[in-house]
Amino acid sequence: MTGHNTDNPNSRLELPTSGLPPLSIDPSTRAAAERITRRDHCACLMKRKRKPIVPKLHTEPQDQDAPGWKQLVDLARVLEEKQFSVFEPSAHIPWEDWMRVIALPAALGSLSFVKQVRLYGSHLRRLPPEIGRMANLQDLDIYTSYSLHWLPYEITRCRQLTQSRMSTRALYGNRKTRLPFPPLNRPVEAFLPSTCSICDRPFGEVTPQLYWITLPVATDVVPLLVHSCSNDCTLSIPQPPKGHFQRPHKGGGGVGMPNPWDPFKRVFWGDERIIKLVKDLDTGENRTVWYTVNVDPETGAITFVPDGED
Repeated sequence: MTGHNTDNPNSRLELPTSGLPPLSIDPSTRAAAERITRRDHCACLMKRKRKPIVPKLHTEPQDQDAPGWKQLVDLARVLEEKQFSVFEPSAHIPWEDWMRVIALPAALGSLSFVKQVRLYGSHLRRLPPEIGRMANLQDLDIYTSYSLHWLPYEITRCRQLTQSRMSTRALYGNRKTRLPFPPLNRPVEAFLPSTCSICDRPFGEVTPQLYWITLPVATDVVPLLVHSCSNDCTLSIPQPPKGHFQRPHKGGGGVGMPNPWDPFKRVFWGDERIIKLVKDLDTGENRTVWYTVNVDPETGAITFVPDGED
């Protein structure tokens, strides 16, 4: 989670906490928190055990006859006409209706005057690729939207986007929760863009190729879904930050997960190759064994090779 801009950054509320310093919270977040409930999110995070289950992509269709959806479409139209700078559906749509909205309309891309998108606590499963058309978007808040595990690659087109806030533990590939990337096969109609995620040209007769990539978006590092029209476009995807899977991938079976050993080495040993372990023998005695740690650069798989004894 990162910092979040407000309409009046000097106006902040302080909530008392027992035994801890006061916690600052901006007025818009406080108002949103008072409107929402935490029930009825997806169960992807709840299903985690010692070995996380590979989730399925949320491909549920949005019920376009639902009251919340109709109100959302009307809201987008009004915002476009009035040229408002803040898009915050939960402030205009009753919560029981808003919580049943799992997608946003493509009309979001026409909100060229919007600078802030506030989706705190939403039940969204996906954002539309048209969000990349929001030329003036500066601030994206999807904090506590626990059913939102990825963003469309098109959001990298939002050049003015400098502030973000999201529950990173709900994202695919998170180092702590280890929520795996779902496997990608064929394109899914529910979130298929009309143009290539990278070059923005129409696909024509070309079948889009789907990939995951993890890249910085504003103040967070986020898993992105790419729809690529060619190998050249795929090869032009930027390299992820150090510690994340270093190339586009198809997910599934733990592929694409960050190497869990990287921070472990830095914190406990500061040595990138050798670790010292104590091993119990059948005799009940202990001895200290040195191991070389080998990490597969593509899969992140870790193997330990005995390297001698003290």
